[in-house]
Amino acid sequence: MSLRLSDLSACFEGVIPSIIATAAADGMPNISYLSHVVRVDDDHVALSNQFFAKTAANVRANPKVTLILVDGFTGDQFLLDIGFVRSLEAGALFDKIARQLKASSAQIGMSDVMRLRSADIFRVHGIEKVPSPVETAAAEVGRDPVSLPALSQAIKLIEQQAEAGEIIDSLLRGVRSVLGYSNALVLIRDNHRGCLMTTGSIGYAPSGLGSEIAGGDGLIGAAVTSGQTIKVSDMSRVRRFGEAIGREAEAVENTTRTVAFPQLPTAMSQIAIPMAVRGTVTGVLFVESEMRLAFREEDEAALDILAGQAASALRANELEAAAAEPRSAAAQPDAAPAGGEIRVTHHRFDDSIFVDGTYIVKGVAGTLLRLMLEWHLKERRSEFTNREMRLAAGARLPEIKDNLETRLLLLRRRLEEKQAPIQITRVGRGRVRLEVKGLIILDAART
Repeated sequence: MSLRLSDLSACFEGVIPSIIATAAADGMPNISYLSHVVRVDDDHVALSNQFFAKTAANVRANPKVTLILVDGFTGDQFLLDIGFVRSLEAGALFDKIARQLKASSAQIGMSDVMRLRSADIFRVHGIEKVPSPVETAAAEVGRDPVSLPALSQAIKLIEQQAEAGEIIDSLLRGVRSVLGYSNALVLIRDNHRGCLMTTGSIGYAPSGLGSEIAGGDGLIGAAVTSGQTIKVSDMSRVRRFGEAIGREAEAVENTTRTVAFPQLPTAMSQIAIPMAVRGTVTGVLFVESEMRLAFREEDEAALDILAGQAASALRANELEAAAAEPRSAAAQPDAAPAGGEIRVTHHRFDDSIFVDGTYIVKGVAGTLLRLMLEWHLKERRSEFTNREMRLAAGARLPEIKDNLETRLLLLRRRLEEKQAPIQITRVGRGRVRLEVKGLIILDAART
């Protein structure tokens, strides 16, 4: 039975370097290692060209080349007889390889060194398995194939949800139930501040809700800027920064106004899938695994389907909520507050909010809480509409017209996680209620 490139999917993960053998015009051989080999289609592969001037010169002089690929699971080796076709220095395929190279090299601090010069396309004329003197692994280690009925059910559950939090939670449950991954995050894009905010989380303690990633950083940033899935399949050489903070997490948050990004210290594979609606990336689904080579082609496809369904559902929810929003909430004066004083501090320069000295949130979510507290104090009411918040905050933050539901979700979840004496509940489409256990003292003058 003849081998096809599609049979060698585990060889294209970059876990074990590939080897390219070329010869000069006079027959002098040369062997080099390759960081990336990409399957283009059933008949072609693309090789990353970063440093190797001798290899490139040989290929131009003698287009007959031998490539050795190694299966990252079984250790099986394959000889490919390939011939040079053309070199790409731009275009979709070049960009894909460059992004993957940058993402993986950034993990070992070499993003400025490992720059792609070109993507060289080769036609595959033949594939031969190399006989092994020892017995290789009999089978791949991993899960059963993705269940299409389970995937279909997960998609339907996402589609049926009527609230942003339920959509995000259904997405994360789908990642766990369909694919078996226990560590995943949903990050929503904040165009106003140029970052992504963690709005949903499973498998991490602490949860990392409210943590942020700069718009262009790492795998997650690369997925946003490119609109493409980015992954690393072997992190054994990764330099790990910022180990778990544990009991000091809250003190660090209060000092820096920054929530630590959650980590799986033993992660060997990571993947970032853009959540896009009509070509616009609105967030990222980020998944980690303790297995090397965890994310196969079918996993990527399933995660892409789940992320796309969630992005569409979140957008539809936002539009439906805006269309159904009441113009104003019922003006029912609150009773005199019970409990002690609750001191709330708002720092205007980053819209961060502290409740009794504990950091809660910043950005648009902080602005929304400040607005509700001001109205609560001035008008003695506790129910508010998305519409009035959108109009009131829009003068300062034009971007607030988008993703208001997810900002309120993040605010609600951070208040719950911190067990604050202020809570927010959703009481209807486009309407929320502020629940306060004490007398609010709002200090909104600090910078």
